[in-house]
Amino acid sequence: MLPKRDRILLATYLRPEWPRVVLLGLLLFAGIGLQLANPQIVRTFIDQARAGEPFERLVWIALLFIGVALLTQGMTIAETYVAENLGWRTTNALRADLARRVLALDLSFHAEHGVGELIERIDGDVSAIADFFARFVVQVLGSALFLFGVLVLLYREDWRVGGLLTTFTLAALAFLTWGGGFVGVRALAARQASAGLIGYIEERLGGLPDLKTSGADGYAIHRLHERLAGRFHRINAAVMAGSILNAVVGVLFVLGTGAAFGLGTALYGSGAITLGTIYLIFRYTGMLRDPLERLTHEMNSFQQATGGIVRVRELLATDARVNDGSGATFPAGALSVELDGVSFAYETEPVLHGVSFRVEPGKVLGLLGRTGSGKTTISRLLFRLHDPTEGSVRLGGTDIREARLDALPERVGLVTQEVQLFQGTLRDNVALFDRTVSDARLVEVFAELGLDEWLRALPAGLDTPLGAGGRGLSAGEAQLVALTRVLLKDPGLVVLDEASSRLDPHTGRLLERAVTRLLHGRTGVVIAHRLATVERADQILILEEGRVAEFRRRVDLARDPESRFARLLRAGIEEELA
Repeated sequence: MLPKRDRILLATYLRPEWPRVVLLGLLLFAGIGLQLANPQIVRTFIDQARAGEPFERLVWIALLFIGVALLTQGMTIAETYVAENLGWRTTNALRADLARRVLALDLSFHAEHGVGELIERIDGDVSAIADFFARFVVQVLGSALFLFGVLVLLYREDWRVGGLLTTFTLAALAFLTWGGGFVGVRALAARQASAGLIGYIEERLGGLPDLKTSGADGYAIHRLHERLAGRFHRINAAVMAGSILNAVVGVLFVLGTGAAFGLGTALYGSGAITLGTIYLIFRYTGMLRDPLERLTHEMNSFQQATGGIVRVRELLATDARVNDGSGATFPAGALSVELDGVSFAYETEPVLHGVSFRVEPGKVLGLLGRTGSGKTTISRLLFRLHDPTEGSVRLGGTDIREARLDALPERVGLVTQEVQLFQGTLRDNVALFDRTVSDARLVEVFAELGLDEWLRALPAGLDTPLGAGGRGLSAGEAQLVALTRVLLKDPGLVVLDEASSRLDPHTGRLLERAVTRLLHGRTGVVIAHRLATVERADQILILEEGRVAEFRRRVDLARDPESRFARLLRAGIEEELA
């Protein structure tokens, strides 16, 4: 009996596919009926041949046997096709739900779970339970029905034969039930070891430059061997447990077959049964192995899938720490930005301490501070990637916790130094694969940013192919694409993590002009690294160890020789904030 939670998971994804489930059941049950019928035909052929029936009658019986056998094979092929189709449709729906759940979870979840682990959960675990969705219930019910049908037909021939083989069948089923847990514990450990290995490889490949430059290759390979060995031992244990289960069931089947032979011989010698019935007992005894092996396979598959099922349920049940608000809206146009007594900590590590400031609509805030001072954390709070542990964040006077999560990306735009570009055309990367955005609108956006000449200079314009990660464009050009993305949605607030100063002069000029046009008429929060950006700001906020060290109008701070900002200007911002 499946646990209730597994039945719920199964029903959730099979319910939309009920026509295929019904068709699969009909095909399977029809195939069972045909398989049970053919030995009866052969028994009739044997007994009538011994009785001296005419040759023509025997030919018709033989043709009937061939026809039923061919029809059985056709049913098997159709059942396999429908089962595979059902399995892929249900598991792809599950993969999509898992991917949506992962995308909906906040950054605190992603900080605890690596990319490799999540890929293994979304694809690896789901692949491991594909058979559970495609065949488990139908095959288990079908095999049980097949066993029942064979045993009923054997009882019909002779109660002693039926009783003997029923005893061996029940013994095999009892052992399968008991042995399932033995296999399942080891299968769960194997799945966990595989997920850990994938996560380790992803983490090390992501840090490859650091590994190479620090000479830690040997250490990384040594730890890889440890994880490979751990996974090998756990997978080997799971495979051996399944093999032992199969072997014991096979031994029980051999014992049952031998006992059936002995009893059948004795009954034939006493004249209680015919030679055709001897064949029937032999054939049905052999046929008992098929449903038992299917049940064994399905139990093994289910036990091996148990780890994946548990992990899938856990992921689907994971709640985001950042939840939708009541649906409050933001005003049109440029948005004011206000942090009121905001404190924040990653787990137990405090990052911000009572930060308060206000930026009026249409003004630009230059956000300065050393690495680790909390600049990036503030940008994440503005997008509600995290919620503050204390205080509130308001945009346009609206507490962002009261707005829906999907409303923020519509009104707030972000440009970072590391721009994520995708495999596709320039059009795809600007519109983010939204086919409703016209080419005319895209060209208009490039023109608004003063990038129309740059667009025309590209080899295929909007159809210029880009590789994953931005292959085909320089770092500065990738930022130009990011700026057009932001302008396309016309936000009221732009958060800009300023591009590196290590750009070629032409791209640097294009970028400066595009940023100026993007910020025109909009509120800006700029994490500044260069003097040129500071000169664009109306207000300056300097963070030190998560606290506001200085917050005033830029011109006032620049005139005050004792201010931290004035000292930064004298020292050179790039060197001072390094």
